[in-house]
Amino acid sequence: MKNRRLFTSESVTEGHPDKVCDQIADAILDNALSQDAGSRVACEVCATTGMVLVIGEMTTSGYVDIPKVVRDVIKDIGYTSSDMGFDYKTCAVLTSINEQSPDIAQGVDCAREYQGDIADKVGAGDQGMMFGCATDETPELMPMPIMLAHALTRKLAEVRKSGLLPYLRPDGKAQVTVEYVDGAPKRVDAVVISAQHDEGVDYETLQADIKKHVVFSAIDGALLDENTKYYINPTGRFVKGGPHGDSGVTGRKIIVDTYGGYCPHGGGAMSGKDATKVDRSGIYMARYICKNLVAAGLCKRAELEVAYAIGCARPVSLTVNTFGTGKISDEKLVELVHKVFDLRPYSIIKNLGLKEPIFRATANYGHFGRNSFPWEKTDKVEELLRAVKDLK
Repeated sequence: MKNRRLFTSESVTEGHPDKVCDQIADAILDNALSQDAGSRVACEVCATTGMVLVIGEMTTSGYVDIPKVVRDVIKDIGYTSSDMGFDYKTCAVLTSINEQSPDIAQGVDCAREYQGDIADKVGAGDQGMMFGCATDETPELMPMPIMLAHALTRKLAEVRKSGLLPYLRPDGKAQVTVEYVDGAPKRVDAVVISAQHDEGVDYETLQADIKKHVVFSAIDGALLDENTKYYINPTGRFVKGGPHGDSGVTGRKIIVDTYGGYCPHGGGAMSGKDATKVDRSGIYMARYICKNLVAAGLCKRAELEVAYAIGCARPVSLTVNTFGTGKISDEKLVELVHKVFDLRPYSIIKNLGLKEPIFRATANYGHFGRNSFPWEKTDKVEELLRAVKDLK
C-alpha cells in the first residue's frame, strides 16, 4: 500500500511587512560592508503605519546614512504613495544604534582556542544550533513545496512591476501543499494566494488573472490536476496591507527564509547580521555541506545540525541525518564532513565570501535554492568522492 502525505510551505512577497524589515536590515548591512568589510552589524527593524524603527549594534569605520537606506528600500519595493498607508517619502525613520558590546567583541576578535592558527582566531558571535538541508526532489536540491511557494511570490512581484496586473500592490503571500507518495512529490494538492490590490478591482477578475498569470505561469502544469484546489484572496478583499495593515519585524519569517518547515530551525534569524554571527554563516555552511553531499550522490536527502559556543571557533557538535538514504552510514558522513569542510567562522567567512555586500538579495524569496549565492555551489563534490575512498 502506498504511503501518501501532504506537506505545505509558504512564501511572502517583498512588500510583506516582515520582509520590508528584513530588506532594510540587510541593505544597512550591505552598505556598511561596502565601506568596511570588517563591519560588525546586528540591526533589527520594525515597521508600522508611517514609521520605521531601526535599532541594534554596529561597529564600522564607514558611515551608513540609515534614513536614506530605509527610504531607498521602501521605494524599490513599491510603497510610493500615501494611498497605500506607507510612503517612502513621508514615513518617519527613527534610529537607535550602539557599538557592539565589548564583551561579545573580545570573544569574536580572539577565540579561546587561538594559539597562532589564524582560522582559530575568530570566535563565534553567539551560541546556538544551525540546521541545513538538501534533497534531490528538485533541480535546486531543495524541498519542492518551498520552491513552488517562492515561484508564486516572485511571479506576483513580476506581474505587478511589469504592469501586466497594474492593480496589484506590494504585499502578498502564497502557500503550496504538495502530495508525496512513498516519499516523492507527485502533485500539487492546494494553492493559496493572497495578493494586495487597489480599491475597486473586480474580485472575479482578480481571481482569473492570478490563476492565469501567476499560478499557471509559475507552477509546472504536470503538477496540477482536476483535484488541485485554489484559494485566491479567500477573504474576498485585500486592500489594506504592508506595514499599514500589519506591523513588521526583522526575522519573523525565518521558515520562509530557509526550507519552509521541511527541516528543523535553530531559532536564529539571519537578516541584519554580519557573518561573525553563526546563526547566519553557520546556517549557510550547513546548507553548503548538505547540498554537496546530495550532489555527490552520497545520499538522496541530508539534514545537518551544527552547534557553537560564543567566543569559540570550533563547533561543539555536528550531526548528519540522511533518513536512510545514505550510501554510507551517517556516522561516516560526519567523519567525511570534518575531513572536507572547515566549520570555523573564519574559514566559513573566507571560503564563502561573506564579507562581500551580497545580503540584501537574500532577504526575498529564500536564502537557499538560487545558484547566485556562494553557499549554493557544488564545488566540493569531487573532493568528497575522493575522501570517501579513504574512509575505513
